Amino acid sequence: MNVKKLLNCICVSFACAICALAFTPIHAQAQLARLELHSFSSQTPTDQEFLTGKRNAKPVVLAGELRIPRAGTDRLPAVVLLHGSAGLGSLQEDWAKEFASQGVATFTVDSFTGRGVLNTNNDQDQLSRLAMVGDAYRALELLAKHPRIDPARIMVMGFSRGGGAAHWSAIKRFQTMHGPAEPLGFAGFIAMYPTCDHVFTGSTDVVDRPIRIFHGAADDYIPIDGCRTYVDRLQKAGKNISLTEYANAHHVFDNPVNKTPLKLAQAQTTRACPTIEEAAGGILINSQTRQPFTYAGDACVQRGATFAYNAEAHTGAIREIREFVGRTIKAP
Repeated sequence: MNVKKLLNCICVSFACAICALAFTPIHAQAQLARLELHSFSSQTPTDQEFLTGKRNAKPVVLAGELRIPRAGTDRLPAVVLLHGSAGLGSLQEDWAKEFASQGVATFTVDSFTGRGVLNTNNDQDQLSRLAMVGDAYRALELLAKHPRIDPARIMVMGFSRGGGAAHWSAIKRFQTMHGPAEPLGFAGFIAMYPTCDHVFTGSTDVVDRPIRIFHGAADDYIPIDGCRTYVDRLQKAGKNISLTEYANAHHVFDNPVNKTPLKLAQAQTTRACPTIEEAAGGILINSQTRQPFTYAGDACVQRGATFAYNAEAHTGAIREIREFVGRTIKAP
């Protein structure tokens, strides 16, 4: 099959249906037996629509890339990968290769292209962070029906914006409102430097599956303090959650592309905007001003962030995540 023609067919329009295309890679180093491109349906709710359980928000067709690490007919464990505000890039590719080396399939979700979004770095209002929780559930449904994937051994891992969606997908309330119709759930949750300072109704009532958060102590985009507080609350509630901190590590510490620190002067950050969901109506409010929160109108929204690679933190995260994935989903 002509690889160039295959890749050119990906989302020539946002409504195109891409289903189960495959090729065998040239480079053995990739440890990839099969690559499939799948389209799937999701929705694009606002924060309020998601939080009030609206099931008929604006429909959208998204795409994802499934990597099967070895040939055969056996069912494999898998990890759903959710990108951050910059969209898909080499970071997700690197982690997909890492999981392939462990014999774990990956399904990398593109939450932006089908919605006409390039990135949300400078304008986070383009897409509700919660919409990506719904994307994760739809990806789970798709994988659970695949003949090479074991539906009982599917995890989710997200980065930054996607990291928030990853650990929020463990909230029982969200799963009841937007999760798979059949009894189906993620076997574990991995959140890389995620947003943690959004307090939702019922946020401590999570599913009985392990949640692991990895964060840099020097992160100035999404400060670690929110995750410290969140993890402490859930641990006191008896939940299986932990936070691994890396000293001197900034945002996206696991991306070697940023060996020279990258300064994003216009990147929007809510580091000064802890938010909480009102008891009724699904409205997120600034917990300090008690007024509805918006990126465009809230004075607490600041700009400027640093992305920087940290080799020690990256190596540590790979080691911890390899062990966690192996313990949680590798055994059939």
